[in-house]
Amino acid sequence: MAVRIRLARGGAKKRPFYRIVAADARARRDGRFLERLGSYAPLLPDDHPQRIVLNEERIRYWLSQGAQPSDRVHRFLFKAGIVSEPPRLKGTGKKAEELAKKRAEAEAKA
Repeated sequence: MAVRIRLARGGAKKRPFYRIVAADARARRDGRFLERLGSYAPLLPDDHPQRIVLNEERIRYWLSQGAQPSDRVHRFLFKAGIVSEPPRLKGTGKKAEELAKKRAEAEAKA
């Protein structure tokens, strides 16, 4: 079974709230999941402690079992220091090349 760590949407219309869940890759977005791993409330300010809540221990367990995070969740995990590799860049166009070049320059300076 392929397991993904991804967002499941909740909340009312125009008031999104997301659960970070470990789910079978074939399951529907808001459907059955294996375990709830955290939450994401995009309407809260960036510095609010409840904006992104992660159960780090269980996330590390699922990653060790081969679970693949979605792109958005991968960004959250990278910022929290749970995942060491930087998030994947979307696209292969000119903008993605510029971002990769800037990132390489920043790493060379550090």
